Amino acid sequence: MDRLENALAGARRRHEKVAVLFLDLDRFKVINDSLGHAVGDLLLHAVGARLRGCVREQDTVARVGGDEFIIVLNAVGDTAEIAATAERLVDAMTQEIVADGHPLTTTCSLGISIFPENSSDAGTLIKYADQAMYCAKESGRNAFHFFTDALNTQAVERHSLESDLRGALERGDFFLLYQPEVNLVSGEITGLEALVRWRHPQRGIVAPGDFIPVAENSGLILPIGEWVLRAACAQLRQWQDEGVRLVPVAVNVSAVQFRQEGFCSLVRTVVEETSIPPECIELELTESLLLSNESVVHAVLRELKEIGVQLAIDDFGTGYSSLSYLRQFHVDKVKIDQSFIRDLVTDRDDAAITAAIIGLGKILNLTVVAEGVEEETQVSILQEYSCDEAQGYYFSTPRPPDEITERLKVGSIAIASAPCAVVSGAWHMLGSSAVR
Repeated sequence: MDRLENALAGARRRHEKVAVLFLDLDRFKVINDSLGHAVGDLLLHAVGARLRGCVREQDTVARVGGDEFIIVLNAVGDTAEIAATAERLVDAMTQEIVADGHPLTTTCSLGISIFPENSSDAGTLIKYADQAMYCAKESGRNAFHFFTDALNTQAVERHSLESDLRGALERGDFFLLYQPEVNLVSGEITGLEALVRWRHPQRGIVAPGDFIPVAENSGLILPIGEWVLRAACAQLRQWQDEGVRLVPVAVNVSAVQFRQEGFCSLVRTVVEETSIPPECIELELTESLLLSNESVVHAVLRELKEIGVQLAIDDFGTGYSSLSYLRQFHVDKVKIDQSFIRDLVTDRDDAAITAAIIGLGKILNLTVVAEGVEEETQVSILQEYSCDEAQGYYFSTPRPPDEITERLKVGSIAIASAPCAVVSGAWHMLGSSAVR
């Protein structure tokens, strides 16, 4: 802070610019968890040396905590010059570093604020650079991002959402909708995915994409995730008491929840309290979560399987798809990410990847579900590839429990010669709103 204050004072006298760069290593926790803190410390030493080698003698590189670094660039020119330095820093991080015999490759996310354009205050410049860094992370990591007024507006909005989220559970603002998974041969509803929605008292319905990242960053995903699990199990118990045919209900599990101490105990407690068959709860996990710390993941998955719940890999194909971990982790289901289904009809690569995932599932005796199905032609191709199940607006939008109850009472849906019978027949019994 002292060096930054001095840099700003000099820049004011000389009418120069100062750039503040906030750098955070991507997925550093994975290295710490898997190889230990000693290796992590060696990596940080190497990163510090590499950063110093990318800047000038008059610039400052500081490690401010954990895997976070701040770089102060004195007397910089235009934005292009700052961007060139930022690009050099980002590229430098991708070069392999050997720490205690371990070859490591890491990337970084970097945010940039500029004096005097963004602020004349040192603390504010750091805050703005931090906000820009998070924008770089949200854009896919391994990148840099400049602070803008729009970013600041987003940060204020995020803070407001976080404040509102803290009272949302107490107010009962959350509710669940359910989207069916359909057997592509029989048309039978084989499962449901529980999807959380937030009914904000002023904003109306807030999309999950707007509040889930805020919840994860703030730690609020833990109480929200527990509420979703309890609400889904309570709904299953209600259907069981009403004599409605039970199908597995899938609940998304964030990496924060999964790593929480006592997560398995929570699942076991909720299942026992609601007295539902454990196999009727399906936990959806992401690929990156499964690879974050294999020893810990193995132990948690083993305990979850002992409880009797089902396990699914969500958004399959977008992460680190690997035959080895599918075999190791003994999951029950893979869900093909909708990005492959969206262009299934027109993109040969997406079609080939989809066919390969389905074939892999068959070999490993896994149920394969295609997500984001919206067109009859997609259904036809998935049937041709022998995909087991599908989910998407073609069959139904996410619906409230009472509508799903009526659909479950109807029973299986007969599919005639054309797959459109799934929609043209029984789904219309839910009303026109059931089909997009």
